[in-house]
Amino acid sequence: RLMLEDHWRLSPYTVTHVLSDLRCFLRWSVSVGWIEHSPFPHRVMPRIAEVAPCGFNDREVSMLIAIPGLGGFVLRFLIGTGLRWAEACRATRADVRGSLLEVGNTKSGRLRRVPLSSELLAEIAQSDHQLVPFAAGSPGSFSRTIRRYTGIPDFHVHRCRHTFAMLWLEAGGNLAVLQQILGHRDLSTTMRYARVTDELIGREAARVEARRKA
Repeated sequence: RLMLEDHWRLSPYTVTHVLSDLRCFLRWSVSVGWIEHSPFPHRVMPRIAEVAPCGFNDREVSMLIAIPGLGGFVLRFLIGTGLRWAEACRATRADVRGSLLEVGNTKSGRLRRVPLSSELLAEIAQSDHQLVPFAAGSPGSFSRTIRRYTGIPDFHVHRCRHTFAMLWLEAGGNLAVLQQILGHRDLSTTMRYARVTDELIGREAARVEARRKA
């Protein structure tokens, strides 16, 4: 860990991924009898300070969903469903069941269902079979194109997922339902978005106070 951090200058997130892969490999080596026990020590993972998810503001959302052509549809689809990039690239019209999109082959390995707005359903009905016709493993070229087109310097497709979650909670959506939609194994992962919208408490308190004084 120290070598990865100090010599290779890797970020804590990258170090965590590398060490997690090593730990999985050692556990597998025990399971197949290559070694008697894993030498991976306890409490070796780096401490990572929690970073609030960063979605797009209202102006940026309006700009993104107004983009014409295929790029605009992809952005409306991502912001409107909260899908990961690879999940979106695998989605097809045949996956639509009524007003829900069935998402299989997910990161968690579980089938889940994502609600679709009437506007998205109408667009999907007019789209090709593969809804997002890009490479599932490489969102970089799409992100670079959108950055150039919009001038949003820190655009990345995963921020669309963050935006969906934050908009869901801002509209009063249920946290447990959001967990199922996003496919999080642990509710604590979804809770990050609830903390992002703590500012809503202040706005709501101000609104209530104003009504009391009216």
